Amino acid sequence: MKSLIKLVMIVVFLGVLPKEIYAQGGETAVPFLLLAPDSRAGGMGESGAGLADNSAAIFWNPGGIAFLTGKEVSITHSNWLPQFNLDLFYDYLSYRQYVESLSGSITASITYFNFGEFVRTGPDNPTPLGTFNAFNAAFTLGYATKISDNMGLGFNFRFIHSRLSDQPTAQEQGRGTATSISFDIGWMWRPENFDVPLLGDLSKRFSLGINLSNLGPKLNYIDQAQADPLPTNLRVGMAIQLFHNDFNSLIYTFDMSKLLVDRDSTEAEDFYKAIFTSWSKKPVFRSIDYSMGVEYTYGTPGDFLFSLRTGFFYEDPSFGNRKFVTFGAGIRYDVYGFDFSYITTSVFKGSENNPLNNTLRFSVSIGWGGIQNQSVGLPRGI
Repeated sequence: MKSLIKLVMIVVFLGVLPKEIYAQGGETAVPFLLLAPDSRAGGMGESGAGLADNSAAIFWNPGGIAFLTGKEVSITHSNWLPQFNLDLFYDYLSYRQYVESLSGSITASITYFNFGEFVRTGPDNPTPLGTFNAFNAAFTLGYATKISDNMGLGFNFRFIHSRLSDQPTAQEQGRGTATSISFDIGWMWRPENFDVPLLGDLSKRFSLGINLSNLGPKLNYIDQAQADPLPTNLRVGMAIQLFHNDFNSLIYTFDMSKLLVDRDSTEAEDFYKAIFTSWSKKPVFRSIDYSMGVEYTYGTPGDFLFSLRTGFFYEDPSFGNRKFVTFGAGIRYDVYGFDFSYITTSVFKGSENNPLNNTLRFSVSIGWGGIQNQSVGLPRGI
C-alpha cells in the first residue's frame, strides 16, 4: 500500500498534469504520453508541431512525416526528475520509412517510462513481502501521406500498458495493471508559394501543424466506475525559417497545447465528449500551454551540420505553473546524428527546486536514403 502511495506521488511530480487535474487525486491516466520524446524539440522549449521533420514527428505531428522520404531510426534516453534520485528514466525509440507503393511513410515507436523497483508490504504490516517493478509503456504504429502538394496527413494507432503493481491493493479486486488503446491524427501545411504582406515571401519557409493525440477509451485499473481518462491533447504549432543561405539557417517555432479532459464530476467524460466540453471551462486561454524555440544551424546538408537551440515553456499558475527555459545542441555527420537538451527552472524566482530542473535528454539517430521535401529548415540528409 505504501508503495502505491509513493507511486501516485511520483506520477504527480512528473509535472505534466494541470493543477486542476491532479488536485483531484492525480487520476488522469498515463501522463507519460505527454512527455516530449526527443532532444531536438526538447531544446526548443518543447515545441514541435509545426516543425515535425524527423521521426519524433510521430509524437509532435504525424502529418509532418508526409513530407519526408527515406528511412530514419532514433532513440532518446532521459533520467527523469534527477533531483529526487528516484531511479526514474524515460526511453523513446522511433522508426519511419517511406514506401513508394503506399505513397507515404509507415512509422513505429516504443515509449517506455520506468518507475523503478518498489517494496511490497501488507495494508497493516510494514514487513516486506517482496519487490516489484512499475512501468508504463506504449507501442505506436502509424501512416502518413500527402493529400496535396502542400498538405500532409498522418495517423497513429497506439497500444498502452500500465503496470503500477502486480497485486491487488487492500480489498480492491484490480491487479494494478491496465491496458488501453488510442489514436492520433495530425495535419501539416507547408506551402510552396506563400507571400505574406509585411512579412514577405515565406514560400517553402513556413509550416502550420495541428495534432490531436491520445484519443481513446478510459484506462481501467480496478473497475470501470473508477476508470481514468487518457491525456487527450490538442497541439497547434507553426515554424518559420527566418534566415537561410548556403551554410546558415535560423528557425523559429511556436506551439500551443491544451489538455482536452473534463472531470468536473466524479466521473470523467468520455474522450469524444471531453474534446468539446473541456472548452467550456473558464478562462480557456489560461488552460493552454505555450512554448517557443529557435534553432541556428551551420553546415552543409548531407555532410556536416551543427545546431544550437534554446526555448521557453509557459503554463499558467492556475493550471500547473510549469515554467522553464531549455537549451540544446546537435551534430549531424553524414547519416548519423546526436542531440541533447537541458531544462532549467532556476532562472525563475522560487523555482530552483522544481522537479524538472536539470533534466537532460540525449538522442541518437541514423537517417538514410531520402531528402526532406518542402520542409522548413536545412535538409538534414535524411
